[in-house]
Amino acid sequence: MYNQGVSGEESPGRNPGALSEEQAERLLSGMNEVIRAGEEARALRAEVVRALVGMGWTQDTIARISGMSQPAVSKQVARQREGDPAPPIPLSLAQYDIPWLEGRLWGLAEEMAETLDGTARCTRAVRALARGRKRFTPQHVDELRRLVEEDLRLRRTELPAAHRAAYDEISRGLDLPADVTATGAAPVRRALARRIQRDRLASGT
Repeated sequence: MYNQGVSGEESPGRNPGALSEEQAERLLSGMNEVIRAGEEARALRAEVVRALVGMGWTQDTIARISGMSQPAVSKQVARQREGDPAPPIPLSLAQYDIPWLEGRLWGLAEEMAETLDGTARCTRAVRALARGRKRFTPQHVDELRRLVEEDLRLRRTELPAAHRAAYDEISRGLDLPADVTATGAAPVRRALARRIQRDRLASGT
């Protein structure tokens, strides 16, 4: 049974290797870059907090790494308790619902843009997504895919082979969507997939 956010020591049921504190901190601190600022960004942060609570993170830890106050975290936990606690979101990269794949594509494009020092064709689209000027519509996702494909083709000698391998897997998933029921709201799944994809590419795993 999952720890519902009781303050104090970490839940013995949480798998420390599933999501590191550093990963969780980056995920939470980068919420303003995930979607538009304002109510939507705050709603996304609330969803991520609830997801972390479901994974067994304590209120104290979430408050510390997110910059939120303890009462604010407690309020989110209380809201979760009012309904049926959602199961934790799996953190395996190999998930094939559309929001997860879109998040992986986003993370891959960001890594490519950084590897190419901002000269990648996908750089402008990545920045527009990060600043909320573009949304994850089918049109914008197709545009990002096209730009990533162009970078992989034209700059292949400057990019690690892992970038091509990641894109091929993402592309197959987007072309043949799996009929799956995923845990968690779409923006949260995109945010998690984006972060995990970037971490995997950076670590070479």
